[in-house]
Amino acid sequence: MRIFLSGYGRMGKMIEELAKAKDWQVVGYADIDCPENYDTAEKADVCIDFSGVGALGKVVSYAERTKTPLVCGTTGLTEPDFALLSDLSKTVPVIWAANYSTGIAVLRRMLRDYAPVLADWDKELVEKHHNQKIDAPSGTAKVLLQELDPGAQADVISGREGLCGKRKKNEIGVFALRGGTVAGEHSVFFFGEDESLSLTHTANSRRIFAAGALRAAEALANRAPKLYTLEELIF
Repeated sequence: MRIFLSGYGRMGKMIEELAKAKDWQVVGYADIDCPENYDTAEKADVCIDFSGVGALGKVVSYAERTKTPLVCGTTGLTEPDFALLSDLSKTVPVIWAANYSTGIAVLRRMLRDYAPVLADWDKELVEKHHNQKIDAPSGTAKVLLQELDPGAQADVISGREGLCGKRKKNEIGVFALRGGTVAGEHSVFFFGEDESLSLTHTANSRRIFAAGALRAAEALANRAPKLYTLEELIF
């Protein structure tokens, strides 16, 4: 596999390390320090993007110009950003995921299948990340929230203070904790009458995200143009 790296920070370097261990070739990279590389880089078997929101236009332009499939893991994207990815997927295969962990993919499937059974239970979501993370809640937390509330009908809150009143029936709390070097932890809580259920996924290292992105890249490389989900590629 010949890969082009978009974003050459901690994740980009880790992806490069794991790719070389698989005898894959990194044909180039672009980053905030060398954005001109997006305009000159050659076609690769796949582009893996863990850059930043501001770079997405350049990433998409590169993929369009070279017809290179795109694995995107950049979080904090807006609706116009997702529209760019959707348009790109008409000509090349694209996947965007907030989290490339297999465990998170399984957790999403569990929530989709079983959260409706607990529709009348109270639900809360807590995520933890390292103190360098710049967005909150995490992209993964937002994806898990979509599984809990697919119709976006819930009253989503990020904090409670003072005389806030009793909990609303359609309320979902989404809380972000930041500290230390936590790679990522996501917990979903269900509270019923005299019983509760919690599901937690813990990432002990960012390596799982890099390894997952490489698995997605290998699965995506020869697919037809489309905007894929991680589940479509690994299940």
